[in-house]
Amino acid sequence: MDGEEWQRLRAALAPISESYLRRLLRQSGVQLTSEVEGVRQEDFEQLERTLLAATHPAAVREAKRHAELARRSPKANRAVKTEMIEWMRVWLETPELFPLWVKLRKATPAWRALTEVRSSEP
Repeated sequence: MDGEEWQRLRAALAPISESYLRRLLRQSGVQLTSEVEGVRQEDFEQLERTLLAATHPAAVREAKRHAELARRSPKANRAVKTEMIEWMRVWLETPELFPLWVKLRKATPAWRALTEVRSSEP
């Protein structure tokens, strides 16, 4: 599904939220362009994949805002959300350098410590 189809579907289903519609489309298996898929934050693999494919700063800004709100939740893993916010900040400031930056970031002791903590969680 491309951006034009996305806009038509949103208009037809208004006032459905964009995040809910995206979730439904992902679950249905419909092929989505990066513009429609948005920035996914279920895990770092999805975040990296969608940031590497992202071309619209507005979508990344919106995802960053959602992550900042989610980080405030008592249920949130604040360290993980903070790291995700940092990835989006770097993408927004220097999208052309993000692929190299994320590769270097994942080689750091801080990244390894964060992912080791996550892998030991139930």
